[in-house]
Amino acid sequence: MTAAKHLSTEELEQGLETILRSPSDDGELALIVRRPDVDEREAVSVARLDTEQGLVGDNWLQRGSRHMPDGAADPEMQLNIMNARVVSLLADGAERRELAGDQLYLDMDLSYENLPPGTQLAIGDAIIEVTEAPHTGCKKFAGRFGRDAMVFVNSGMGKKLNFRGINAKVTQSGDIRVGDVARKL
Repeated sequence: MTAAKHLSTEELEQGLETILRSPSDDGELALIVRRPDVDEREAVSVARLDTEQGLVGDNWLQRGSRHMPDGAADPEMQLNIMNARVVSLLADGAERRELAGDQLYLDMDLSYENLPPGTQLAIGDAIIEVTEAPHTGCKKFAGRFGRDAMVFVNSGMGKKLNFRGINAKVTQSGDIRVGDVARKL
């Protein structure tokens, strides 16, 4: 993996035009990443989404959530999804995209206006549903992509357009593949 280059605010803003051209529907699934353990990433071309396990092979279920009273996995945060154009800009190289920590990267407008909670997306044989739970950057995200990137995704525009991403849950199990089209139902 190449050394990290953290983009400046100016460099990030230069990528806005490309991000804002993300399609509102029929967006391509550009990347699938399993997290078998903490700080481990495995990019795969084919995967299974399961209503109970989330992304099969990912540690979501085992990891649990500090947001749940019993520490169990939060069913409203089963999948983390990020705009493929945003992560490509932040990563400054394809080999660093998976470091964002999300599982699915869609070339699609993830804004609240376009994909409000409750919106269902068909991807491959699976159906997922956007949930209300917010998805924000963490210290690891800032460490991997820089302080300016953290400010960029959490700015007023960044939050409105969900640059850091969205959460979803699987409502119909099925197989997905890189290149599949995510279609609003």
